[in-house]
Amino acid sequence: MNAPRIFITSAGIISPFGKGKDAILPFLQKNVPALRPLSLFPTPSSPLPVGEVSSPLPAEDMPRTHLLAMAAAEEAMKTITVPPDAIIVGTTTGGMARTEELLKKEETNAAAYQYHSAGSVAEVMARRFGCQGTVLAVSTACSSGLAALKLGMDLIRTGKAACVLAGGADSLCRLTYYGFHSLQLTDPTGARPFDRNRHGMSVGEGAAMFVLTAGEEPPPNAIAELLGAGLTCDAHHAATPHPHGEGTRQAMEQALAEAGLSPQDVNYINLHGTGTPENDLAEGKAIFSLFQGEEIPALSSLKGAWGHSLAASGAMGAVVAAMAIQNGFIPPNTGLKTTDPDIMLTPETTFIRKNISCAMVNALGFGGNNAVMVMGKPERQGRPSPLRREQPFFVHGRSMLTGWGNTAETFARLDAEAAIRGTVPKEAMHANLPAKTVRRLKRLSRLALSLSISAAAQTSDNFPEAVFFGTRWGSLSETSDFLKALFETEEQLGSPTDFIGSVHNAPAGQVAVHFQAKGPNITITGGDATFEQTLFAADRSGVNTLLLIGADEYHEHLTPLFAPGTHMTDGGGAFLLSRERKGAVASLIPIFEAFPLADEEVIDALVSHLGGPSLIQEKFDLILAGFPPDTGEQCQKQKEIFLRLTNYRHPLIDYRSILGHFGSVSAVAAVISVLSMEKGRMPRAFGGGESNPSHGKSILILNFGKHVTALEVSPCEGNRAP
Repeated sequence: MNAPRIFITSAGIISPFGKGKDAILPFLQKNVPALRPLSLFPTPSSPLPVGEVSSPLPAEDMPRTHLLAMAAAEEAMKTITVPPDAIIVGTTTGGMARTEELLKKEETNAAAYQYHSAGSVAEVMARRFGCQGTVLAVSTACSSGLAALKLGMDLIRTGKAACVLAGGADSLCRLTYYGFHSLQLTDPTGARPFDRNRHGMSVGEGAAMFVLTAGEEPPPNAIAELLGAGLTCDAHHAATPHPHGEGTRQAMEQALAEAGLSPQDVNYINLHGTGTPENDLAEGKAIFSLFQGEEIPALSSLKGAWGHSLAASGAMGAVVAAMAIQNGFIPPNTGLKTTDPDIMLTPETTFIRKNISCAMVNALGFGGNNAVMVMGKPERQGRPSPLRREQPFFVHGRSMLTGWGNTAETFARLDAEAAIRGTVPKEAMHANLPAKTVRRLKRLSRLALSLSISAAAQTSDNFPEAVFFGTRWGSLSETSDFLKALFETEEQLGSPTDFIGSVHNAPAGQVAVHFQAKGPNITITGGDATFEQTLFAADRSGVNTLLLIGADEYHEHLTPLFAPGTHMTDGGGAFLLSRERKGAVASLIPIFEAFPLADEEVIDALVSHLGGPSLIQEKFDLILAGFPPDTGEQCQKQKEIFLRLTNYRHPLIDYRSILGHFGSVSAVAAVISVLSMEKGRMPRAFGGGESNPSHGKSILILNFGKHVTALEVSPCEGNRAP
């Protein structure tokens, strides 16, 4: 059976050109940039030219990224009469622009920081448009917007959704403005992508959102068809691309292979093209290598016209590519005066009318993340994609770090009926890390890398091809240190190392480099079900062997502001997962995820997905349930509905009351569940012992609150440890 085709039936955009698609064409035709000196916040020296949005934003009390996302989404949803099945947003800054202002004023009211989380961008959109399905944020730096579209495609191609709202959004803020300047990657005269005299990028902002619709034939309102996508990682450096663009080329090859097309089928490439010397050169080498001496299609970068909008850039480029397909044109590479002979490419320097049947869009980001999308006219189609069959992930390695230490130390203390308090001890976190790595990295990256090394060390049969990382808050240490130094020097100095490490996907990039994992490198950031959401994303990706990580750090200043009332705990869990059952100790099966705008309706759907009351009683004689403290009343209501609908009589244990409250604590609960399969019992803190009720049965891990999820952990018979 073939997967449904995926059509763009609507698109919305807000950019430095204005609001809506109609605002874009005049700028492109005239080939004039919309860059101008920064005005959103004062700077100690002459402000750099940026791509700043001047159009009115929705009159709501939310951070700028949220408002940009909402403006683009409202345009995309104008003709849609039903809620989307899922919402996926790519973002790097989230509520950072507002958080910076609050921190600068030394605001201590935690309620003021309620929109800091990158995941909250997707959540406000879900409430606005009534989505109760998958709602998540992907944060893979500047490839985030296209990565979000790829995850939306995966949802449709696995039959999990028929209509998805997906795209990218980012606003200008001090962290990115001064961060790129600290790396000496900004051009004081404005970006000139692919020009021989280019000196750097211009930071920008904006948002672009798409309605993706499944179908066998193009609907009347189809703008373009998404044909294929590729996600890879250079596994080379935290901020510098592979010098020959190998990962970029591989992502382009994957996208074309998924579409059933050859390079010669492409008429136009929307380049990433930031204007930085190394990035443009690497992308140029990738394209030259892909076409192997054959004629290279028309190509151009838009970042000389409206700046680099980070997570939004790929999605905004995709809007222009879709417009080029629909209206027949090639946009100019604004800022290019003299081509660089070392790049061996000749981007277009004028607006050209030309029929475009197939376009490619590139988006490349920190951590070596590469995302490529191929789209075409709605009436054309490449090779049909097969409908992906569901296959469980089997556990070949697992590890955890908690306030009690490593995996063995944590299980032993839980077996002594001791609840976890405190942060991961340095000696446990650093035990398997080289001294130079400890010096180079800060807390969250150390956690993620240490967890991954421990999980992968348990087998030599499987080597991870991909990394999927879930974190609620990202790298708090680097973010705090960068902003602290910035404010203390009256916005004169910021650490380039801290800026590179501040992006949410920095830990996943470090893991990829260590293992040379060159497949998809995805970081999901959301609420307290981030780990489960990351497993769902991995499950739909079609990847066979991967590292799945969930980790969060406690920061003495920022955590109480972002997550008030929680204990001083942190840590995480990691798994080496494979579709191969042989040698596995257990399986991880994602079952259900929803954003509950109506609790009764969603819990009823949860019970149905679990097979109904009778099967739940028979299959799961132990449930580990998470009750995040910031949604206590909602959690209790959902629990009561669940118990009423199922009449569940076996133990239902609040694992957070034992393991502590941090964003990805469910990863620790999953590791403990797998260990119980190996040992034949849960630790005594969970009511275990030799007569543990989960012996030989599956364990259900539920998360209640703003995100309702269900994850099944099942034993693989014959693989239990003595």
